[in-house]
Amino acid sequence: MRISIISALLRREKVVIMESTAIKHTPMMMQYLRIKAENPEHLLFYRMGDFYEMFYDDAHKAAELLDITLTARGNSNGEPISMAGIPYHAADSYLSRLINLGVSVAICEQIGDPATSKGPVERQVVRILTPGTLTEEALLDSRNENLLVAISEHKGRYGLATAELSSGRFTVSELNSLTEVQAELARLQAAEILMDESLADALATFDKQIRRLPPWHFESETARRRLCEHFKIQDLKGFGCDELDLAIIAAGCLLNYAQETHRTALPHIRGLKLEKTSDSIKLDPQSRRNLELETNLSGGREHTLLSIIDKTVTPMGARLLRRWLLRPIRDHEVLKQRQQAIKQFLDTQSTDDLQNMLRKLGDIERIVARIALKSARPRDFMHLRNTLSSLPDIHHVLTNSTAKRLIQLDRELGTFPEVLNLLQTALIAEPPVLIRDGGVIAEGYNEE
Repeated sequence: MRISIISALLRREKVVIMESTAIKHTPMMMQYLRIKAENPEHLLFYRMGDFYEMFYDDAHKAAELLDITLTARGNSNGEPISMAGIPYHAADSYLSRLINLGVSVAICEQIGDPATSKGPVERQVVRILTPGTLTEEALLDSRNENLLVAISEHKGRYGLATAELSSGRFTVSELNSLTEVQAELARLQAAEILMDESLADALATFDKQIRRLPPWHFESETARRRLCEHFKIQDLKGFGCDELDLAIIAAGCLLNYAQETHRTALPHIRGLKLEKTSDSIKLDPQSRRNLELETNLSGGREHTLLSIIDKTVTPMGARLLRRWLLRPIRDHEVLKQRQQAIKQFLDTQSTDDLQNMLRKLGDIERIVARIALKSARPRDFMHLRNTLSSLPDIHHVLTNSTAKRLIQLDRELGTFPEVLNLLQTALIAEPPVLIRDGGVIAEGYNEE
């Protein structure tokens, strides 16, 4: 009985507080404050017509970081409302600056119809942008991976999960010491690292990238269930990591964080790859620096091994080469297959022809990911169309291959004629950057 009375009193107090607050604030500011309270750690971009507005402390922070005008208009709760805003069409450039400063941003859009809304137009946060969860082309470096990492720990052993959300790559591993973790983080150069608050001090070197999470983000059963539900499987045996509890915990934490920030199920993440430390050559940070693999002793990029050997002509190739270089594998058979493929290109003098074909390709990894996330823009589909148009020519170069790796590549490389036909029929030759600019669908094609 006593508990029931207390609960009733608490409910009554909450109603009184809400009624009191409603009197002091306008309905729109009530909506803003509610959404901001749900996203306290993020800068809130609140959509109003053709602008994203920021209020109160967010306005002061944005004005300082972005060098935009801070104003005060009207009153709410008896005080002037601090405001700062940016044009909706120019948001990418401002978002890029904020992300580079390590600031996360919650994008709050109008989802209701102003013509039928009674009171403020319905709004909700549709995306949270953080340094490690980017998939937007304008916010990414096309030739470098943008990695999100999660770390779990128990009795001196560590689980590590890594995802490149803009392409869908998702890997796990387990490490035996903090030294190994530090070396791996130095290699990965992650944009964002998720970890339990208790681990942060031990990895203070990476403090700018660390996002501290409470312990309940790292629960084993929850992680297994989340991963199995996502991949629609009964267990994780097929990925070879069913017994690696710490790796699974890290992967479950990462997946949950990525889904929460994207506000979607991430359908482009279709597998989980186990990376064993024994499969690659271990290089500590000092050795990497002395070898000048991608950074010279002065901290620059000139005259490094990567700068000398990187003759790739696609963003996908650049990212893959860097990944191979920074994680050299031990498997002699795979290395021989790569060498045989290179030898064939040199012997047949087909390198130049193939490179010219590859230059026509779009960043298919990231384009397909954005299509799956329903965030693709018109020119993503144009680049996809151009890529599919080039695939038959690449097949022709690979047709008479004798190198095992090239034979496998030729067999696995599809052409997707139905998709190509649809894009050629439905899309104009040079679509605009944004769909709101119009003129995306070809004349005579049903826009619906």
